[in-house]
Amino acid sequence: MSANESPVFVLPKPDITAWRAGNTGTEGVWHFDSGQRGRHVMISALVHGNELCGAWALKGLLEAGVRPQHGSLTLALCNLAAFDRFDTLDHDTSRFVDEDLNRQWLIERMDSGGTQERARAAALRPFVERADWLLDLHSMHERGAPLLLTGMQPRNQALARALRAPHHVVIDAGHQDGVRMRDFGRFGLPDSDAPDTRSLLIECGFHGDLSSRAVAQDLCLRFLVEANSLDAGVAQSCLPGWRGSDAQHQWALQVTGAVVARSEHFCFTQPFQGLEIIDKAGTVIAHQGGPGLGESVSTPYDNCVLVMPSVRQARAGVTVVRFAQRLIL
Repeated sequence: MSANESPVFVLPKPDITAWRAGNTGTEGVWHFDSGQRGRHVMISALVHGNELCGAWALKGLLEAGVRPQHGSLTLALCNLAAFDRFDTLDHDTSRFVDEDLNRQWLIERMDSGGTQERARAAALRPFVERADWLLDLHSMHERGAPLLLTGMQPRNQALARALRAPHHVVIDAGHQDGVRMRDFGRFGLPDSDAPDTRSLLIECGFHGDLSSRAVAQDLCLRFLVEANSLDAGVAQSCLPGWRGSDAQHQWALQVTGAVVARSEHFCFTQPFQGLEIIDKAGTVIAHQGGPGLGESVSTPYDNCVLVMPSVRQARAGVTVVRFAQRLIL
């Protein structure tokens, strides 16, 4: 398989017709209040229109009639316009309409409008601002083990340990080309300024693998129980088969830097899949100008882990791989 050739897409597109309207006046957004004290919990999916696993998980929660026992629960199907363009044979084109929705979480971008994604971020903003705990469901361009992204805050790293899945937890500061939903507002503040908030982003595996749906379902159940939205017994009863196995141990991948493409010609020296450990510092892994052309990209230290390498969306300004050090979480 070439660097730009996608793995086979098996996961079918979910029919969300019955759940598209929402119940909040904002298309695709559902909100339920228990009437009891507790956290405002939010789970988001379809931030990218070709990341179907999260839509399957939210559809499952809605079909099961899940309601919070404590606090409130918001379920958001985010980039519906991009999802409507989904084509199994050309799924990359439905990632977004105008620009990446998960880079628009800056107030000035939302206020400026001008694109489908900035307008949608503005519409979703009140729900994100009200949330105390956020789980954002995503999937990957390439096949790879699931990754749970915590940001830099220790409170989110502690939550990752409490969830006991998946095996790999990425500690990173975000992207050069914009702010993610999970880093917006209070979620991006240090522990001392927002001690009661939590925000996680789960990369469930390749977009088109059936296993990505299972990972999304598992993390939703774990998250709702840990947030005290649902009691564990109730969660297991209404969502049978959703709980997966605990990770025997969890690795923390501390991101130390990112490689940003300068053009669409960026290429790797090998078909990396992610989580490769490159033994020696100075190992050339890519070229900015095409095979053997332009500035070479080398690993900065021994035992460097490659996090989510992909050229499928390569263009100037896009992160194509991150370097990380591996530690026990």
